[in-house]
Amino acid sequence: MNLFSHKTSFQMSGKMPGQLPGKKSVAHPGKSARRVFATVGVLALTLSMIPANAETKKPKKKKNEDLSANPLANVASRQPDKELYDKAMVALKKGRFDVARLDLQTLLNTYPNSEYQMRAKLAVGDAWFKEGGTAALTQAEAEYEDFITFFPQAPEAAEAKMKVADIYFMQMEKPDRDFVNAQKAEQKYREMIDQFPDSSLVPRAKQRLREVQEVLAEREFLIGQYYASRLNWAGTIARLQTVADSYPLYSKSDELWITIGDAYSGEAHSVQAAKGLPGAVRERLQQVYLDRAAAAYGKVITRYPMAPRVEDARERLIAMNRPVPEPTQEAIAENDAEERSRQAVRFTDKTLGMIKHGPTVVEAAHVGDPTMVSPARTIAPAITKENQQIFAAAFKASQPGAPAESAAAPQPTGANEPPRSDQPQAPLQFETAPGVGSGGNSIGASIVSAPNSAPAAPASKPAEDPNAVLKAVGTTQTVLPAAEAPAEAPAQVNDIKPGSVPQQTAADANAKPTKKKPKLDESDEASSKKKKKKGLSKLNPF
Repeated sequence: MNLFSHKTSFQMSGKMPGQLPGKKSVAHPGKSARRVFATVGVLALTLSMIPANAETKKPKKKKNEDLSANPLANVASRQPDKELYDKAMVALKKGRFDVARLDLQTLLNTYPNSEYQMRAKLAVGDAWFKEGGTAALTQAEAEYEDFITFFPQAPEAAEAKMKVADIYFMQMEKPDRDFVNAQKAEQKYREMIDQFPDSSLVPRAKQRLREVQEVLAEREFLIGQYYASRLNWAGTIARLQTVADSYPLYSKSDELWITIGDAYSGEAHSVQAAKGLPGAVRERLQQVYLDRAAAAYGKVITRYPMAPRVEDARERLIAMNRPVPEPTQEAIAENDAEERSRQAVRFTDKTLGMIKHGPTVVEAAHVGDPTMVSPARTIAPAITKENQQIFAAAFKASQPGAPAESAAAPQPTGANEPPRSDQPQAPLQFETAPGVGSGGNSIGASIVSAPNSAPAAPASKPAEDPNAVLKAVGTTQTVLPAAEAPAEAPAQVNDIKPGSVPQQTAADANAKPTKKKPKLDESDEASSKKKKKKGLSKLNPF
């Protein structure tokens, strides 16, 4: 209760405190007066604590700026186009894609000169993209392509192209299923990297491209393995050679090259088992196919020295008695980086791979440049035609009078290498044995030279050792005597001289020629017309 309330209550009662009826009031300091003095003291103390130089704050003046000059800089603008854009973004964030597209389309149609035109066009594609589904993704692709057409130089054009490729990446199937979406994704990622090389999304696009190429390579590899199981060597080589040329970063490239080498070895075995081939043709064909198999095995060692199956390739070369190449340090470092960047397939990956429709790409490399231009495919008819040319060349080279091949003769791989068919063994050379033709324990014979060769010179008689205790015994003639000529045969005496006709007697002229032939003695010859033995006579061998 303050002083004013006391005063008001006194005035209402008509009396002042301490005033008696009929007498003048006398001021006496009571309890209320002491309260007034205390309140005044507190106010005086509070005012004394305020500094003398304190100034009151000046009111802020409103800046004179145009709020519509920069509507994209988070300025509190009340423009209708921005209101529509913000409303659409809220709806898009909450998953109300149809409401967001309606607001954005209203913005595009009503305000063609708005600064939100480009963002609204891209947001329409995002609304279809986030909604998902085959139909929605198809519509999103069309919206993104329109954005790239209208705004090709905008930084968001690279984002739109990336999302077009992601649409096909999301719809990829497993390697043993339809591969159309994988081919489309590979094409779109390549276009994105070529059209926007300076974009910050290029590293992500390259990684996605490696994963897509891993799926395509796995598909071709599975088909090549199927042909190999059916001993269709032309189809095997065609499929696997395509993978080797197009996708060098494939995680199973070492196994791929080993399968190519096995296919060429299978063709060499087929030639060896073929009937009716001349020996020279068979050897030449085997040599061609084995050389190609060795080259395939060597590719594993020189290009993928850190791969899991490099030792298998080395063992195959040793079994073929072929040289084992040595990889360079650059190849070792490159392949080691590739193998370290891959992730092992875990149990969860295998389990999810059986549930989801998409492929598992954890084994794809994370380093190295993906193939930007695919080379020409190798087809099976081309391999078959090449085999026919190899057969024709082998038959032509085996014909007599054929020109010698200009290729250098193959060199042996080691000192203990067995003789090969394309490098025949050198002819044997006889060496002079000790004691032959000398005065020692000689057998009295000399080596006869081969035909069409110059006659050997007679060996000279070696000097006898004067200190020898035993001297050689036997003839000292080192050259065989000439063979004696056989005696001449006596001259043949003919009763009828040449040029004369023998005289025929009358009896001989009147005699008729006999037609009977002498009877053949069949006692000494076997004949099937003889009477067969019966009874115990069958036991008599005679």
